[in-house]
Amino acid sequence: MVTASWRDTIIAQSDATLVVEGNHYFPPDAVRMELLEDSSTHSTCPWKGVASYKSIVVAGERNADAVWYYPDPKSAASNITGYFAFWKGVKVA
Repeated sequence: MVTASWRDTIIAQSDATLVVEGNHYFPPDAVRMELLEDSSTHSTCPWKGVASYKSIVVAGERNADAVWYYPDPKSAASNITGYFAFWKGVKVA
């Protein structure tokens, strides 16, 4: 079971993550969406397409843009459509 946590709070947990470029992508149903808030940040990967971001909010603390996902990736990355990955101090193990 792979777990993503921040500030001692589990954000996501799954035994069905997909690993792409060393990052675990969690299926949407494994993520505690109530801890995430939308962000207007986007970035572009040459082969995956446009990534969208979310921020994590736990006990009043905010980790801006610590979550990314591809709502409509290029065909080469279609397997991670809607899956979530973490960074910026989020522990994934």
